[in-house]
Amino acid sequence: MKVLTLESYFAPEQYASSRLVSDYYEAFANYGFDTVIYTPSPTRGVSDEVRKQYRKCHKSETLYNGKTTVHRFALYREGKSPVLRALRYLIACIKHFYYGCRNKDADVLFVTSTPPIQGAMAVLVKKITGVPVVYNLQDIFPDSLVGTGLAKKNSVIWKIGRKIEDFTYRNVDKIIVPSEDFKQNIVNKGVLPQKVELIYNWVDENLIVPVDKDDNPLFEELHIERNKFHIVYAGNLGYAQNVKVLLQAADILRNEQGIEFLIFGTGGLKQEYEKFVKENDLDNVKFYPLQPLDKVSQVYSLADASLVSCKKGLGGSAMPSKTWSILATKTPVLCSFDKDGELQRIIEQHQLGLFSDADDAHGLTQNIMTLYQHQELCELYGNNGRKFIEQNLTKEAGTSRYIKALKDTAVKK
Repeated sequence: MKVLTLESYFAPEQYASSRLVSDYYEAFANYGFDTVIYTPSPTRGVSDEVRKQYRKCHKSETLYNGKTTVHRFALYREGKSPVLRALRYLIACIKHFYYGCRNKDADVLFVTSTPPIQGAMAVLVKKITGVPVVYNLQDIFPDSLVGTGLAKKNSVIWKIGRKIEDFTYRNVDKIIVPSEDFKQNIVNKGVLPQKVELIYNWVDENLIVPVDKDDNPLFEELHIERNKFHIVYAGNLGYAQNVKVLLQAADILRNEQGIEFLIFGTGGLKQEYEKFVKENDLDNVKFYPLQPLDKVSQVYSLADASLVSCKKGLGGSAMPSKTWSILATKTPVLCSFDKDGELQRIIEQHQLGLFSDADDAHGLTQNIMTLYQHQELCELYGNNGRKFIEQNLTKEAGTSRYIKALKDTAVKK
């Protein structure tokens, strides 16, 4: 069976779902799928030298014992300008459309929801080639624009986004979503429930593992004191993640000498956050670069508890997969998220950590103090978390459901 995929990002790029993506492509190959990938030259998290190398020597390459072929096309580096980034997405979509239309022999077309017009572009390819489309919805647009403040509901941008969204949902053959909240969101917009496949974003339980504090080299490498109680955040430092709530908690707890906050990440608000720490003279907060994927276990194992957060109003269009990586390292979750959502239900039902409402710095502070003063809870929640992953969110279980979704959707020949 031939799977055609049109990716906006692909290894060696570093992005939020890169591990997930490599997992399912490897699983496709092991199952026997012949996968053809079209993607721009790498940009995120790679040096100019690496970009030059791929543009010169790796325009086409085969992976996974020859079962996967990656074709890369030239495109300028992604920058911070929203206009240039949008233009880059548009050019990539035009090129993807061209390559998609040239692969009429594919059995199924598989695309993700980045950029937001990617699904609509795939539908146009389907109308020309007749190849059915599986749409991997990891970000609900335009809801995410409203949540991040980039657009207002009923604005022109929002209305255009809703048209694109409805066109995509109506015409793709299957939609994969990472949470029950996502499913309910799009079903409420008129999508047939039988078209939606719920597949939680898994974690590789053999790769992401607990690392004992005595054996964790990051303490020495980053000059972190082992005897303190550490709260860790790792990931993007943008508007949607609302790491400001953690800094506000750190400000409230400035006199608790035994608690330290470690922030690993990069993003548009990093300088603003560093400025907040400096202006408020917070010596209990330390910033570090985002670490490579092979150090994820070490990063979360530094923590006595790790933060998963969002800006208020974004919980219905986000399910942070970092939650599962945290739990896999036997680390409790401190969740600052929208109330009454799926993430709160999972954390509280399975006793995986403590929950506070999004933007509630005092509630988060209280939860930090609860764990600090009752550290036996950290061990309980940590053990529960690892058990939850092993029973529900393994790599094998998740990738097998992706394979089934593609097989069930593919052209029957």
